Amino acid sequence: MSERKVAVEPADLARQWPLPAKEQVHQELKRALEGCRRKMVVLDDDPTGVQTVHGLYVYTDWERETLLQGLRSEQPMFFVLTNSRGFTAEETERAHQEIGKNLAWAAREAGQPFVLISRGDSTLRGHYPLETETLRQTLERELETCYDGEIIMPYFQEGGRLTIGDVHYVKMGEQLVPAGMTEFAKDTTFAYTSSDLKDWCQERTGGRYRAEEMVSISLEELRDLDYPGITRKLMGVSGFQKVVVNAADDLDVEVFVTALMAALNQGKQFLYRCAAGLVRVMGGVEHRPLLGRAELRDRDNPNGGLVVVGSHVKKTSQQLECLLDGVDGLEEICFQAESALQPGGLEEERARVSARAQQVIRAGRTAVVYTSRQVLRVSQESADANLELSVRISRALTGVVSDLRERPSFIVAKGGITSSDVGIQALGVKKALVLGQAAPGVPVWKTGEESRFPGMSYIIFPGNVGEVTTLRDIVHELV
Repeated sequence: MSERKVAVEPADLARQWPLPAKEQVHQELKRALEGCRRKMVVLDDDPTGVQTVHGLYVYTDWERETLLQGLRSEQPMFFVLTNSRGFTAEETERAHQEIGKNLAWAAREAGQPFVLISRGDSTLRGHYPLETETLRQTLERELETCYDGEIIMPYFQEGGRLTIGDVHYVKMGEQLVPAGMTEFAKDTTFAYTSSDLKDWCQERTGGRYRAEEMVSISLEELRDLDYPGITRKLMGVSGFQKVVVNAADDLDVEVFVTALMAALNQGKQFLYRCAAGLVRVMGGVEHRPLLGRAELRDRDNPNGGLVVVGSHVKKTSQQLECLLDGVDGLEEICFQAESALQPGGLEEERARVSARAQQVIRAGRTAVVYTSRQVLRVSQESADANLELSVRISRALTGVVSDLRERPSFIVAKGGITSSDVGIQALGVKKALVLGQAAPGVPVWKTGEESRFPGMSYIIFPGNVGEVTTLRDIVHELV
């Protein structure tokens, strides 16, 4: 399947690659995971990676004792929010060196083997390969181990991110469009051109890993239930070779993980760069129904809610417009991002917006605070400079939450950097329980006792997820 083919019809999938029997696949996976003693540690580059799981904890720091607590917990998996998508390359490298060292210490202290997963964006943005390369070097040095390969699997069904014939697709309406032909590939910080994941890996690694030397796990192998053949491929991986895994359904992931467990049990070691689809299956997490009003809104709280929108992708802007047009009882407050270009401008704008949001919430209405929609750039050459500007604006925007003197009845944050800043900087969350999802791919944290608003259901809405109506539907349920 060629990247030059602009779209794939979803109906083609069922015709060309029929799915295997669901119950058989489930039982094979269950048997494979039952014998797994490894703790699954997920590093999440923004808070949206928990968008397929529930009943697991997220930690917002990577201190030694925090990681030790996670490794000693009874749960099979825990998340560490790094927020590294909002870091510069230098900050990212430094953070992942520290994470590697602290995790190695904690693993020795706990006597607990682990699998380390780097959960990144399902539309291929982020500090790749820097994060996994840094982790590999640090852990191999600290633990005197050797990683044979790296699993590349950005599949995320809830967001319409499928990999077919090694080409990664983004669902847009009823079409699947190669990721390299979407707006996400033109990101001001993490731009790329390739949609074929082998070519993408070669592009992102500067040619250090060649596409023709990478291993591919095809849909044919997965849907034929070729467990021995897939395991043999994984057993042949060495030299941190890249393994591209195709997937267009959760059953594909389950088949792959079953074969993967067989390879791990025979001594193979891998790092993982993936989206949320692989995470759920690796953790053995079952699907659960979407959360409703009773679980998402404070009971008996007369105050209004708060929606904070920072993401600038086209989908977010469309969802914001649909929300403002479609729900009564809202007050829109535009945070002028252009104020960042003036000395002291962000501080003044934060004060203005904070005062108005507080008035609205106290009056029992819902405030929708959003950044002006123009994407600002300070440099055509420096991705780090553009990222730094985005982070400054996001922190001023989320400072509106820090300034609140009364508890809103609910909080929704839209966008990866925005939701991280709201959770960590504004709400002061150190440890949160993942309750589930408010909509497919839209996770919900229950904030910890240490946070600004303990026990609140905090709704984290990724910028690139959902239909045009999804944000409207969630807020309409809550107001």
